[in-house]
Amino acid sequence: MYSKSVRTALLLILSSAFLLSFACKGGGGGSAERKLTIYTPHGQDMLKDFVARYRSVHPEVNVQFLDMGSQEVLARLRAERNRPQADLWWGASHLTFQTAADENLLSAYRPTWADKIPAASRDAQDRWYGTYQTPEVIVYNTQLVRPEDAPRDWDDVLDARWRDKILIRNPNPSDSMRAIFGAMIWRYYKDTNSAAGGYDWLRRLDANVHEYTVDGALLMQKLARGEGAISLWNMPDVWVYKEQKGLTQLAYAFPSSGTLVITDGIAVVRGAPNEEEARRFYEFVTSVESLTYAAQKYYRLPIRTDIDRNQLPAWMNEPFKQMDMNWDLLRREGGEWLRYWDAEIRGRQRN
Repeated sequence: MYSKSVRTALLLILSSAFLLSFACKGGGGGSAERKLTIYTPHGQDMLKDFVARYRSVHPEVNVQFLDMGSQEVLARLRAERNRPQADLWWGASHLTFQTAADENLLSAYRPTWADKIPAASRDAQDRWYGTYQTPEVIVYNTQLVRPEDAPRDWDDVLDARWRDKILIRNPNPSDSMRAIFGAMIWRYYKDTNSAAGGYDWLRRLDANVHEYTVDGALLMQKLARGEGAISLWNMPDVWVYKEQKGLTQLAYAFPSSGTLVITDGIAVVRGAPNEEEARRFYEFVTSVESLTYAAQKYYRLPIRTDIDRNQLPAWMNEPFKQMDMNWDLLRREGGEWLRYWDAEIRGRQRN
């Protein structure tokens, strides 16, 4: 088995090859005078769509993007610190962006709409801004689980009837799952000042897990095929796979005690080779028009307060209870919590 450092090096080599391949196959054409490189976890469908929309306005720009997990983006920016290759980072949890900001990996930029979002949804030094809200929900296959029998709250997924029936996306590269696991620990930590109760919760979850999938796409596909009955995942993905990919058997429930909501962000990379173009694309994808379009087609809940709510899907205006979360604590302790889960809990309860 390769060491962690070797695996990281291989990832950077392979992802660089993919990026070059995309550019050669039509990321914008080699004759373009202006260039833009984007690192993002937003997925091929949404990325290709927005790149095409941007180039319809700016056909002279050679836009390249590299689609990878949020934690992989952070690792790559760290590796490229002295010679940045990316111009823009579009998409990740605000916790990951804040970590990057604290490591001096992001450039300050105050967008034209800066006063249209809450202060909690942006960095105080303008190094990242929130774009979307991402609720984390309980997902299930309606062919295997009747709506009235589906788990209604976080603790319900620990019931013995779900043994070997839960699919979980590997949390190591995933901001969504890192946040969910962290929130489960925080529920106990806030009363005991200890992660022990949260670790016990994750042990009981692990006893019911059938598989930890490598990514979110495989998670949705396996759940739809019935390889598992329930999961924990983000709501926008459920809508995308239901409405656009025909997996109509997928459904979700908001946890009754409170839904964890992640702020998804955007930032200009410090030392970006094409910073002016990065700022132009930044403004393009966070405009009222683009945010409304992303809500309608990709089910992304916009953070901007000046969006016409009547232009959004009706379900986006339905209220739900939001979970309280100590995000600062999660950012400080989350890495150690996940390390403990990986070393001491993962796969050890299923026998």
